Amino acid sequence: AAGAAAPAAAVGSGGAGAAAPKKKICCACPDTKKLRDECIAEHGEDACGKWIDVHLRCLREEGFNV
Repeated sequence: AAGAAAPAAAVGSGGAGAAAPKKKICCACPDTKKLRDECIAEHGEDACGKWIDVHLRCLREEGFNV
């Protein structure tokens, strides 16, 4: 278990073809999600590319294919 908090979730051959993320996508990266959502609400999606990219990067680091 090299730093994995829940190794059992990533051990199997997985029907999806990749290791399962440790959390549901709605619960992953709450800090970047909040910043992204607040920016979009106040300034519109076009003005918030930076926060959208930061949140997507965080989700990818959590194991999501987005």
